[in-house]
Amino acid sequence: MRAALAPHGLTHVQYVLLASLVWLHSVQPDRQMTQAALAEHTATDVMMTSQVLRTLEAKGMVERARHPGDGRARILRTTPRGIQAARAATGDVEAADASFFGRLPELGAFTDALNVLS
Repeated sequence: MRAALAPHGLTHVQYVLLASLVWLHSVQPDRQMTQAALAEHTATDVMMTSQVLRTLEAKGMVERARHPGDGRARILRTTPRGIQAARAATGDVEAADASFFGRLPELGAFTDALNVLS
């Protein structure tokens, strides 16, 4: 995954958070997405999520605005650059997944076994 995302200038965690934010905005365009809600959706640590989002903000891919009702919270918005980066990287991520997992004779059985372990 690292090799697939390198040309896009994203780490795997950056991609997961950015792509998730793009997707969430597409299905719930009026929702004010907070960092905490994004961390919950992606099952990532809240503090790590905050740090990664600061990096994405520095790259011009995400905007973090103060929440009007909670001074500690941040409202997230993807920028056009962030949307473009997430969409461009998604094809390479899907190709890397297909290449890696395509070797399995029965992907469904493998997924079921992983679910048992989790």
